[in-house]
Amino acid sequence: MTPNPTVEEIKQIIFQLPIKEQIILKEELEEKLETLQMMQLAETGFTEWNDDEEDIYNE
Repeated sequence: MTPNPTVEEIKQIIFQLPIKEQIILKEELEEKLETLQMMQLAETGFTEWNDDEEDIYNE
């Protein structure tokens, strides 16, 4: 395996795992991706706080 495996190489390795381990991996991946998506969505709610005029208080 190369230091930076391709998606295809990773898929080949995953498909060699027992089905129970594939299911666990899938669940963990889904949880991580859902968390990342929620964090990205939450960031959009704080854009109003990025006001350059408010930076006067940082001096």
